[in-house]
Amino acid sequence: MSEHEFPDDLTKLQAELHRAYAEYRALCQTLPWSTEPLPGWPGVKHPHTDEVAASREDSPGYTPEQATAEAQLWARIQELSIEVSTHPYWSTLERGPKLVEARTALKHHDAVLAALGDNAPAA
Repeated sequence: MSEHEFPDDLTKLQAELHRAYAEYRALCQTLPWSTEPLPGWPGVKHPHTDEVAASREDSPGYTPEQATAEAQLWARIQELSIEVSTHPYWSTLERGPKLVEARTALKHHDAVLAALGDNAPAA
């Protein structure tokens, strides 16, 4: 249980930000490594193990749909980040270490993590 009494709308915004960021990370894992088509490169062969490391396959680049989805999610993350960080609640706290601690506590608040269910980020 947190010692902070965060407003419900702030915990909901933080949970929505966590969800949007989790969705963004999941999307990015499915995307090509480059937004534009680029050639890959061969890896470096380790002299003792013969393992090849640091190679890349050619990137086809993002499709228009992928680029749109990525941009929309990133814009949503930015919007939510601004809403959370400029919420009027923060002006009720004294600046300094306690404010930093409160902002960190919000990210791990029980209500925020409960709203995420199985999509809760690892602490």
